Order: sequence, then structure tokens, then C-alpha cells
Amino acid sequence: MKALIRHFQEYIPLTEEEIKLLEPRVQTRRIKRRQMILQEGFVCRHYSFVVEGCFKMYGVDDKGFEHNIQFAAEGDWIADIGSFHTQKPSKLFIEALENAEIIQIEQPNLYFLYLNIPKLDRIFKVLIENKFVELQNRVLQTFSSTAEQRYLSFLEQYPNLANRLPNTQIASYLGITPEFLSKIRRDLSKRSV
Repeated sequence: MKALIRHFQEYIPLTEEEIKLLEPRVQTRRIKRRQMILQEGFVCRHYSFVVEGCFKMYGVDDKGFEHNIQFAAEGDWIADIGSFHTQKPSKLFIEALENAEIIQIEQPNLYFLYLNIPKLDRIFKVLIENKFVELQNRVLQTFSSTAEQRYLSFLEQYPNLANRLPNTQIASYLGITPEFLSKIRRDLSKRSV
């Protein structure tokens, strides 16, 4: 719980009364590596804050290939926002890439918190706007950047994940093969020497 409160404090400090309103409306969970917190066809019921560990959100195409959309590690949020707000079945999966600890907020509790702690409404608005900007930038990069440029952007966006994730996961996020990612990494390391 302390990690979540510290996270909110980075935006706007919460009072003791606000923290007391928040605490009973969140749930802490331990998640094992490869465990799903969302599966395609199910409604996304939670916003999940990552206290420890790493997650990926991905879709699967008609040929059975995974396409990573987002990673979330310590101090980040993950949810299928569309499914969460519309309460319609998700087309995505959210899977733990490592053993993890998360704090989850269900939709009714989040809406209660928005009404009773207006600061949280503002904080979540900023969080969602930031994710939207990241997504816009990523879509633009897909159309206008080389694979190497996309990899460098990945390193900038997720500086602590490059050594934690296997090449297959990063390559899926970048839309390239793991072999081509290995070549990009080799070329970059030769240039930096």
C-alpha cells in the first residue's frame, strides 16, 4: 500500500483522511510468473498498479502470433482501459512475466474514489493522458521509424526492462523478429565501442 500512496504523492499529496478512504477500496495480490490477470473474452475489472514484477499486455492474431502492446513494471499501471470502462469483453491478455505483487482497484471502487477524492480523478486523468500520448507516439513510430529507431525509443520508454525481458518479448513489441533484434543490438554495441 505504501508504494501506491508514494506513487499518488508524486502527483498530488493525499491527506490522512483520503488515505483512509482509499485503503479499503484496493486489493493487494501476489501473482506468479505466467499467470494471467486478464484473458481475451473476459471483462477487465481492475486497474492494476505494479508494486513488484513485470507484465505484458498483448493480443493474438488469427495465426496465433502474440503482439505485445504494453509492458508495465514497478510503479506503472496496466489495464485494458476500453474493456474496463465499457464493461465489454476484452480482446487482450495481461500476463505476468515475473513473479509479481500488484494493487488492484475495481471499477465501482475507482468511481467511488473519483467522487470522494477528486485528487484521484485528476491523477488518473493525467495517467490516462500520458498512456494515450505514449500510444500515439508508438503508432507514429510504427509508420515512420526504422526498427532501430523503434528499439531506441523502447529503451527510452522502458529503460529498466531491456535486460529483464527476453528478445522474443521485445521483438514482439517492436514488430520485428527476435533475430533482427539481435542484429540491431549487435550493430549498436559495435558503434558504441
